[in-house]
This record gives sequence, structure tokens and C-alpha cells, in this order.
Amino acid sequence: MKLLHTMIRVKDAEKSLKFYTEVLNMKLDHKKRLEDCWLYFLNDEEGSVQLELTANDETPEEGYNLGNGFGHLAFSVDSLDKFSEKIHSLGYEYLYEPFDLNGKGSRIAFLKDPDGYEIEMIEKVVW
Repeated sequence: MKLLHTMIRVKDAEKSLKFYTEVLNMKLDHKKRLEDCWLYFLNDEEGSVQLELTANDETPEEGYNLGNGFGHLAFSVDSLDKFSEKIHSLGYEYLYEPFDLNGKGSRIAFLKDPDGYEIEMIEKVVW
């Protein structure tokens, strides 16, 4: 069995597509129109993980209630220093600045997408 994708609802598809393609280097694979929404399928750089953004025709004005069950999406980066430069140049800020996770050099940081979903960025030490 293989996990195919994760779906999240978004208020503004254009803002979300910009975030996931520009900040996280995901690529739009295809989009599909259903009766009441648009589905946007994004692939990671390796093509191994897919994220589905769902933009419903009737979206709450204030956006979706994310609840307390969902935690975050996690992405790996080679360098959090370089990633930090990138997000700051695009006008984004961290929710939690990069910090050492385990005392062995692995670092993580968190930011939020336009809908408030938390994104964990992980820089792992290569031994």
C-alpha cells in the first residue's frame, strides 16, 4: 500500500499555489474541476509526494477552521540558511525560527501557508 496524496482546503487558490510553488518548489501537475470545487495537484521535486489543494466554490469568508487534530506538513531542505534567505526575499516570515532539534546538528523551523497550515522545514545532518 502507498499513500497517494494529502488534501487540504484553501481559501484562495492563487495565493496557495504561489506559496507552494515559489516557497516549497512544488510543481503543479494538473488541476481538475468538480461540481463544486477546483482540485490542484502539486508534486514535490522528486515526484514522490503529492499535495492536493481543494478550492471550494463556497468558502467561508474567514477561511477554514483548522481545528486541533491536524499538526503540520513537513519538508526537507539542504540548508535552512539558504531557505531562510529565500522566504525572506519572498516576504514570508517564520512562525518558529530555525533551531537545533537534537544536539547533533539537525535543525527545524516552522512557517505557515496562506491558510494557516503549519509547515515544518527540516535540515538533516548527513553522516
